[in-house]
Amino acid sequence: MDLKLFYQKIRKLQEEIPTPHVVVVSHDTPDGGKAGRKTEVTREIAARTVVEGRARLATPEETAEYQSELEQAHRQVEQETVASREQLNSLRDSVLKALKTPPKTVGKS
Repeated sequence: MDLKLFYQKIRKLQEEIPTPHVVVVSHDTPDGGKAGRKTEVTREIAARTVVEGRARLATPEETAEYQSELEQAHRQVEQETVASREQLNSLRDSVLKALKTPPKTVGKS
């Protein structure tokens, strides 16, 4: 492998990528890489993985789908966080109420 040519290809592809971050779609690789996995990476990493044949640049549709999936996952995490806080507040309130209530005494005969 001609290293000079390899790095020229990487630099050329880097210059062609207009944004600092880009979505790539993985290919099957002999070392266990799974095809079809989308990942957002820097243009430098994207260029290297494409030149190495481990991934390809995502289409605009694939990028939009990936962004949509990320937004949905983010909303779900936010909802779970809010629900968790509400449970903690409810628990805290019930514990405070129990602490403020005087203990019941058993009557003596």
